[in-house]
Amino acid sequence: MNSLLKRQIEKKLKNGLNDIDQFFNAVDDSYNNFESQISLLQRAMKISSDELFEANQKLRDEAKSLKEINKNLETILNSMNLENNLLANSTQLNSTDYLKEQSLEIVRINKQREELLQNLEKQNQALNEYAHVVSHDLKAPLRSIDTLINWFKEDNAEILDENNQKSLDLILSNVEKMDLLIKGILDYASIDKLEIEDRTIDLNILIDEVTRTIHVPNHIEIVFKNEMPKVFGNDFRFKQLFQNLIQNAIKYNDKESGFVEIGSKENENEIEFYIKDNGIGIKERYQSKIFDLFSKLENTDQSSGIGLSIVKKIIDLYGGKIWLESQEAIGTTFYFTIAK
Repeated sequence: MNSLLKRQIEKKLKNGLNDIDQFFNAVDDSYNNFESQISLLQRAMKISSDELFEANQKLRDEAKSLKEINKNLETILNSMNLENNLLANSTQLNSTDYLKEQSLEIVRINKQREELLQNLEKQNQALNEYAHVVSHDLKAPLRSIDTLINWFKEDNAEILDENNQKSLDLILSNVEKMDLLIKGILDYASIDKLEIEDRTIDLNILIDEVTRTIHVPNHIEIVFKNEMPKVFGNDFRFKQLFQNLIQNAIKYNDKESGFVEIGSKENENEIEFYIKDNGIGIKERYQSKIFDLFSKLENTDQSSGIGLSIVKKIIDLYGGKIWLESQEAIGTTFYFTIAK
């Protein structure tokens, strides 16, 4: 053990291992403090996500209004005889005035749209920077706690009883869970900030790479219903997309003989995919919230509650949509589309 750390521990534990509970309580207090900071980060991200949603909704409303104005302009232009002298005809003069008003309205709406886009970009940037700063500040002490606990276990393995070992293992488990949560926050915040260039991706190769890098138990079979298509996009995003969905299908499968079925079909303007399993299924009351940030099926598992939020965010970026069908004890099928 590092000599400085050892001296600090001995200083705190004046009666040696008789004061081990005091040591555990000190570590537990630190962990609780980290949990409070994580809760603050979660609330901040939810608030920011709501603000981004409202801004996007305003953009959609403005686009709808702009579409209606363009329709009016098209009607007016079709009805006007541009070869005549517009100033000589009062009716045409009125049409010209109306055209001018509509043009000014378009300029006004476009200006509002630009302001909304700028505000949206600022919020995205602020959220991204905030997540990185807070995550960095939390990761450093987590690594210190993990290192300290492991050193302590190694140096005192012969004198720690079973309860001591369980307490230390619980601390390490909580540190690992928090580290997973921080990684999820970083992934979610940066998924739309990737600078890797888009390219044509063969999903057969990509999904094969995904299934070789994750743990697939012997009782789970991964089945391809058909040959996967090629798509144009970001390699990392599509790996995140399929990895999260496939890992979920494996993780929540309680059958002795489980399967994960992957398939697709091409429509006129989009490609529709599905990932199906015969696992535990999702309760109906959870199905409407499953894509919400920090939403988890169970409070006791090691999930960060961010995986499906990342999936939805990626699909939104590619102009698609996602939905699911599920029955308890029978299984779940996730459907999603990607625009061509």
